[in-house]
Parts: sequence; structure tokens; C-alpha cells
Amino acid sequence: MWPLWDGIMGRSEQLRASQIAGGRASFGTTQWSVVRAAGQPTGVESREALATLCARYWYPLYVYARRRGLAADHAADMTQGFFTRLLEQKTIRGADPQRGKFRSYLLGTFKHFQSHEWQRARAQKRGGGRTLIPLDPHDAETRYNLEPSHELTPERLYERQWALTVLELSLEELGRQCAGEGKERMFLRFKPFLSGGTGEAYREAGAELGMNEVAVRVVVHRLRRRYRQLLRDQIRRTVNSADDVEDEIQHLFAAISS
Repeated sequence: MWPLWDGIMGRSEQLRASQIAGGRASFGTTQWSVVRAAGQPTGVESREALATLCARYWYPLYVYARRRGLAADHAADMTQGFFTRLLEQKTIRGADPQRGKFRSYLLGTFKHFQSHEWQRARAQKRGGGRTLIPLDPHDAETRYNLEPSHELTPERLYERQWALTVLELSLEELGRQCAGEGKERMFLRFKPFLSGGTGEAYREAGAELGMNEVAVRVVVHRLRRRYRQLLRDQIRRTVNSADDVEDEIQHLFAAISS
């Protein structure tokens, strides 16, 4: 899917023009909005917001902890304890969008937790503390074992996995949209073509769905365009300003390519 970044990175002027036309309010809900909701007094809204953060971004933090040398069970416990502590103590109220990107904020807060609060959190757990954010250590370690055996630092591996998570979330959203339009079968068949395809592959796929090669190419082109927009939307939610989108795109592309 990486070739899609070429199209994403080539649309900066078009994006900025649409932002000017629509005003700053059109920037939409960012991940910082979810952070602020998670920092509100305990209630359903804050718990759901934090659950959203955990479901989307726990794995990059787990990878970071593992690359720092923690055993699998300790890395899972630390990641779980981190999100639990955010909810229980409301430390996430200190999140300041002006301090940078949400990606950087989350890792910085996790480092602080690892250095200053981890042992206390483990002691509380042994004393009967609640487990609010269940994670599957086996699933986490299965995924981690598939990571390439390169020498990336924990920080760079975290950013690489963050970028891949953004891609995955965007692809999942595209699949949901297609399913809602009654095009789930088409999406599943054409999904491999988002990163490229040959004429022979297009003809083969088209034959299965009763489409000629030209029609397949048109559909694939539209899917790629929608996917690029969804990627941009995901990135926009993790930065504080629309002006930061292009810089974040380039940073994440570099993280994947490293």
C-alpha cells in the first residue's frame, strides 16, 4: 500500500485550498478531542473515549516496550496499566494540543509512566487493583514476532508501527464504507490492487465479478482515491492543526520506509 503515499503527498495545495474555503472549523474532530473527552469526570463518555484510544494505539506502545527489552508479559501489563492509569487518575487532563502531535504526546506520556509510575501501578495491581483495559498478550506477542528483525530503536519502531496503524485504520474504514454500500465482495477482491496490479490480474478479478478490465481499472482508481482521502482524514485527527498534515505525512512515510 505504500505507493499510495505518492498520491497523498502530491495534494498539499488542494488540501490547503479546501481548508481556506471551508474555514478552520472544517478541520474536524481530532484525536485531541478524544483525549479531552477521556479527561472529563468519570462517566460513559470518558471511558468510551479512552477505550477508543486503547483499541487504536495500544500496539505501537507495546512494540516500544518490547524493543526496550521488557518481556512479553511485562510489556502487556505496562501497556494495560498505562491506559488504566490515564482513566483512573485523569492524568490525561494535562494533555496540551499546543505541545505537538498526539503521536509524540502519547509516547512521551508512556515513557514518563514507565520511569515513574510503573512499579507503583504493579504494586497496586498485586494488591487488588482493577484491570480496566484488557489486552491479549498472546495476540500481541504473535504480532510482535512478525516484526522485521532490524536494528531500529524503540522510538523508531514505535513510529513505524504507528504509521502502519494509520494505514490499517484507513483500510478498515474503507472496507466498512464499501460494506455499507453493498460492495463488500468487490472491496475484498480488489483490495490487493490498492498497491498496484497487472492487466492479467485485473482481467482475472473482473471475470469473477462479471466486469471487463476497463471497468475494474475504474473501480480500483476510485478505491485508491477514497483510500488516500481516508488516510488524510486519519492523519488530520492526530495533529493539532491542518497545517501539520503534510509534515506528518512525510514523517510517517519515512517511518515506514526505514
